Amino acid sequence: MKSLLGQTVVVIGGSSGIGLETARRARDEGAEVVITGRDPDRLKQAAMDVGAQHMEAFDAGDTTALASFFHDLPGPIDHVMVTAGRPHYGPLLDMDAAAARQAISAHMVLALEVARHAVGKMRSAGTLLLMGGTGGRRVGHGIGAAVTAALPPFTAALALELAPVRVNLIAAGFVDTPLSASLLGDRLEERRAELRAMLPIGRVVGPDDVAALAVHLMSNTALTGATYDIDGGQQFVW
Repeated sequence: MKSLLGQTVVVIGGSSGIGLETARRARDEGAEVVITGRDPDRLKQAAMDVGAQHMEAFDAGDTTALASFFHDLPGPIDHVMVTAGRPHYGPLLDMDAAAARQAISAHMVLALEVARHAVGKMRSAGTLLLMGGTGGRRVGHGIGAAVTAALPPFTAALALELAPVRVNLIAAGFVDTPLSASLLGDRLEERRAELRAMLPIGRVVGPDDVAALAVHLMSNTALTGATYDIDGGQQFVW
């Protein structure tokens, strides 16, 4: 039997990359899928691609729009995954106060707002699934290291507050997504080759790998408050 049959999965940031592949995987496992994204055209194409039940274009950082989205969703829903946002890199002292505040708080504030507005519509066996990273654990990644370090205890605390709804964190290394391509530009192929040669798994991690983990965390009802690394062993060999 399909692991998510009869369930509803909402992906905040589901128009490309990890979010899109998770929506596709959830759909393949029998779920009804709802996706959001900022770009209406890209979102429409993604919704058609995965057979989404519903889509809505808005900026997830807009708290009013986010609240309205969940308020208008027909319930109940089962799982919510948050992949919206992007990492912040660069020297600490090059950031002004506003940029530092945004980099530190963006992921956690978004997660809190999603939790606040989604939990009333979620079934008790549902999951809130957050995205973090392993790369920022290495000193030298600027403010990213601080954000990465804060997410696991934040996830555990949120899991206690939202129980019996489960909360888990996926910590990814380099994943070959459109976001990675935009960040690396013409260095993308060089980075792919470097990782193929370096990683213990001998290949680059793709969004489908992360999606498989995400769907497992949705379907395994014994898992909550934990962080799950998926980086092909990158953190051990860099």
